[in-house]
Amino acid sequence: MLTTPAAGSKPSEDPADIDRRDPESEIYARATAYRNWGRWGDDDVLGTLNFIDAAKRIEAAGLVREGRVVSLSLAFNTDGPQKGWRRRVNPIHTMTDTGSDAELGNQGFPHGIGGADDYITMPLQSSTQWDGLGHIFDHGKAWNGRRAGTTVTSDGDLVTGIEHAADVIVSRGVLLDVGRFLAPETGELPNGYGVTAADLDACIAAQGTSSTVGRGDIVVVRTGRLARARRDGWDDYAGGEAAGISLTAAGWIHRTEIAAIATDTWGFEVRPNEFDVPSFQPLHQVAIPNMGLTIGEMWDLDELAVACAELGRFDFLLSAPPLPITGAVGSPVNPVAIL
Repeated sequence: MLTTPAAGSKPSEDPADIDRRDPESEIYARATAYRNWGRWGDDDVLGTLNFIDAAKRIEAAGLVREGRVVSLSLAFNTDGPQKGWRRRVNPIHTMTDTGSDAELGNQGFPHGIGGADDYITMPLQSSTQWDGLGHIFDHGKAWNGRRAGTTVTSDGDLVTGIEHAADVIVSRGVLLDVGRFLAPETGELPNGYGVTAADLDACIAAQGTSSTVGRGDIVVVRTGRLARARRDGWDDYAGGEAAGISLTAAGWIHRTEIAAIATDTWGFEVRPNEFDVPSFQPLHQVAIPNMGLTIGEMWDLDELAVACAELGRFDFLLSAPPLPITGAVGSPVNPVAIL
């Protein structure tokens, strides 16, 4: 039987306290404790992105001092990490007009002008991307308690489509390089390591005041998993084992009132998940449909980590708007950190 935590109590933030045989109860306890349904009204479509306001963007703009721009995106090409799980494949780039066509003069244009055109075929979550609010459901419920079946249909996400965030995701970004903090010799956490609330707080303390996290910030967490994939090959980067955020850090995410979070891993949360019985992405189940949290995955944080270490500060202006694809439950993105 599922039980609601006693009034005023919160689920433990110590992974040792997780009942590894009962994911249902562990998820339920956190979903109910950190649920934001109704917080921004019954019609809300943004969830925690509501924490970003004009004042926060003005604060973020003031962090631009060197004019240094770092892209946090992987390449979108056929050499990407996807292996076909649930029909996710790497992007397929096709040319429809080329320089050869122009040289041959077979494009039908006058006075010698020629051109090139192309298109791309890809799952929206094949490389660096955002998980939108319609991406994950909890017992048939979408964000804000809506019915999953009427929120996302074969026509797409009819309510919380990613297009609603197209002019929203610009804010103060904060890098938490937990890979370097917890494993200074390699900068890479081992697969299966669950990053806890205590780890995040300790990393902030070690990095200094520029790492302080608060309302409206977008937190990017580097585990070092991408650096290992870049060195050793993709292997099971997409869907396999990785360090990531522990389910027990859900309370930290909720109380800091961050607007969004992203990692350098395929799944954001620790994999394998923290149970000895079948489970799948329990933190997603708490965070997206219950908190209304936008989650970024497969972000390239390695160059940013170097830049932040060189400058001795870990906050920056972050611009990461999704493509306004109507009804999409996720979007490719080229996030840029401006220092």
